[in-house]
Amino acid sequence: MNIFVIGCGRWGSLITWYLDHIGHHVTLYGRESSPRMQSFLATRQNDLLTLPESVGLTTDLRDVEQAEVVIISIGSQSLRALLAEEPMQALRNKTVVLCMKGLEMGTGERLSVIAGELLHPSCTVAVWLGPGHVQEFYRGIPNCMVIDSENEQVKRRLVQAFSSDLIRFYYGGDMIGNEVGAAAKNVVGIAAGFLDGVEMSSLKGALMSRGTREVARLIRAMGGNELSAYGLCHLGDYEATVFSPYSHNRQFGESFIRHQDYHRLAEGYYTVEALMVLSERYQVELPICRAVHAILYENADPREQLTDLLRRGLRAEFDD
Repeated sequence: MNIFVIGCGRWGSLITWYLDHIGHHVTLYGRESSPRMQSFLATRQNDLLTLPESVGLTTDLRDVEQAEVVIISIGSQSLRALLAEEPMQALRNKTVVLCMKGLEMGTGERLSVIAGELLHPSCTVAVWLGPGHVQEFYRGIPNCMVIDSENEQVKRRLVQAFSSDLIRFYYGGDMIGNEVGAAAKNVVGIAAGFLDGVEMSSLKGALMSRGTREVARLIRAMGGNELSAYGLCHLGDYEATVFSPYSHNRQFGESFIRHQDYHRLAEGYYTVEALMVLSERYQVELPICRAVHAILYENADPREQLTDLLRRGLRAEFDD
């Protein structure tokens, strides 16, 4: 396949390296003003990996027209602006794959819905989600991920073309559940960082169990399959998010509690705001997400929020 990857951050560069590694023709795009892109242009390296000479590099978004498949890996809140740019508006008959985990602040909209609204109807949208860290993939440590799309033919073609011994892909069957679950796991990651920050890491088991339950309730209310919360896109991604030292969301949460500066992207910070919109819209209680929101946006005391969660009304474990 001729593939154009938009986004030269850690995931965009890893996707570029991986798809080239398994035999595709790949071009990586980054803005000319991006220090990360300038580093690739100068040395073909960032602080995590080296791109081989077979990978094309460009700072001209108009080059996207040459691709069969377009993969987007940027911050979720920047998607709408990217898709409004002229080269993206001109795309026809392309497969556009979103390798991003987030929801739009203010609207709570899923990213595939935004893409479907803004791209030409001849284009097909898919999502690439699931666990894994750039550092581990680059070292050859395998993992499992999911590709989903409303278009069954496109979904099967992507899974078959992108699968290898390094990444085993599964066919997704629930765009709502997979996208919402993938986005919400970043909020759980921040909550895990909070627990590390207050030295209560032993509560992570309860966090994972109860976090999955509230996300499952939301997915069901939105019309998705609540079992998706227990799949690779949410529960299956917890190890990489809740425990790993590579997790930006977990690190952000711990740094926030310890009043330390942390400047890397933590998508959960934006996602929890969107989840509050969805909680209100669908009348679904999200106590863990609401506590994270209160700490991040309302200056609530973390220990008080934890106490409030533990004092909630007693109930059966699986009583909705």
